[in-house]
Amino acid sequence: MTSPQELFIITGASRGMGEAIALQLLAPEHQVIGISRGRSEALQGEADTRGLTLEQWQADLADPLAAAERLAAWLAQQDLSRFRRATLINNAGVVSTPGPVDGVPLAELSMALRVGLEATLLLSSAFLRGTVALGSNRRILNISSGLGRRAMAGSAPYCAAKAGMDNLSRAMALDEEAKPAGQGAAIVSLAPGIIDTDMQLQLRSADPGKFPNQQVFADFKSGGQLMSPEQAASKIVGFLNTASFGSTVIADVRDA
Repeated sequence: MTSPQELFIITGASRGMGEAIALQLLAPEHQVIGISRGRSEALQGEADTRGLTLEQWQADLADPLAAAERLAAWLAQQDLSRFRRATLINNAGVVSTPGPVDGVPLAELSMALRVGLEATLLLSSAFLRGTVALGSNRRILNISSGLGRRAMAGSAPYCAAKAGMDNLSRAMALDEEAKPAGQGAAIVSLAPGIIDTDMQLQLRSADPGKFPNQQVFADFKSGGQLMSPEQAASKIVGFLNTASFGSTVIADVRDA
């Protein structure tokens, strides 16, 4: 009899830290599903070379309802007894053009909240509903940010999405705690540290007249303070593997 696998569903898995997380989670005992607008050839190549289970779903999380409905339909078709545990990692996020909201196109503002918060809510709902048979062998890891916990000029949409993610995580965790023993999922909203991604490049390249903290982000790079996506992914995977996962809902990887 084949041993049960562990299921990992990761948004934003086609590049950056999401891709690095997915690469580190590829293993014979894991099934990995990436949900992103694009595909990662590096991820697919690694899975093919090693004969590992990987699916890459191309979906625009600016239309989160369609992605969540696809996840719900997929889970409904699965024999969940083949999974010993399931984990959803809501990693995808968007930084709109840095600056005050009255200078940012409305479509960009909408996208930032849809990808960063609405997608997290809808995918979490579909995941929890579709994996109820696994009881407490379920986890949701929401990749938050320090900017969800302190405001910064010129980044209101991102701050709002991450602050909403934190409080969504708190509320979902309370709902899960209220379920009968052995039935609730573990929920964590994790700030992953400062990472050298396209998002960081966008911030340090911003117009200082519209984004007062531009030099701060430039100094992160010049001062060697940025983790690589691979380093950050390693810390996140290590955090996932802690026995106490879920005991603290609002967490920072630097405190682990």
